[in-house]
Amino acid sequence: MVSEPQDAQQRIDAYLNKLRGRLRGINAEDVREIVEEVRAHITDKASASREITPAAVDRALAALGTPDELASQYLTDALLSRAEITRSPVRILDGLFRWASLSLHGFFVLMCSIVGYFFGLMFILCALLKPFHPQTAGLWVIPDGPNDFTISLRLGFLGAPAGAREVLGSWIVPIGLLVGCGLVMLTTFFALWCARQYRRSHVLPRS
Repeated sequence: MVSEPQDAQQRIDAYLNKLRGRLRGINAEDVREIVEEVRAHITDKASASREITPAAVDRALAALGTPDELASQYLTDALLSRAEITRSPVRILDGLFRWASLSLHGFFVLMCSIVGYFFGLMFILCALLKPFHPQTAGLWVIPDGPNDFTISLRLGFLGAPAGAREVLGSWIVPIGLLVGCGLVMLTTFFALWCARQYRRSHVLPRS
């Protein structure tokens, strides 16, 4: 049986107490399971010999990172897991914001998802607002010079720019809905796929 000196036990308890306090947002039962998993992981890593020494515990804790870092990883994992279940863009972005705080990869996925959802929403809004602003809402080509132009998706709240030409007319309604919904679906698929790969590759301590 592995013995566990009092000093080593106190170090483990202090670490786990800090971890528990930083897991706000996760339900109490899951927090209890996480703390027990981490405790078992620390004990296992520190028990290379028959006695768990303070030095061995310190090495195990250093490998885990600070309680803040480990709690952030668990919270990110929980949010991404919830997003996979609900498939809600709001839940997905919530999880991606936390992931972005941990890594450059997460930040890249967040930025791509924000852009995808933004343009998807813009196309949908443009299609829905076209019947109410038939003369100004739509996809417009705006001349910037003799050989230069800008393509602008306008919701119709402002007048059409001087010299601008509408491209799709009333076809923006079906096309906008199709493109907008397609972008939202593709962005959701992309974000969840990236989150799934992150969760598979980023294994958290398990007993």
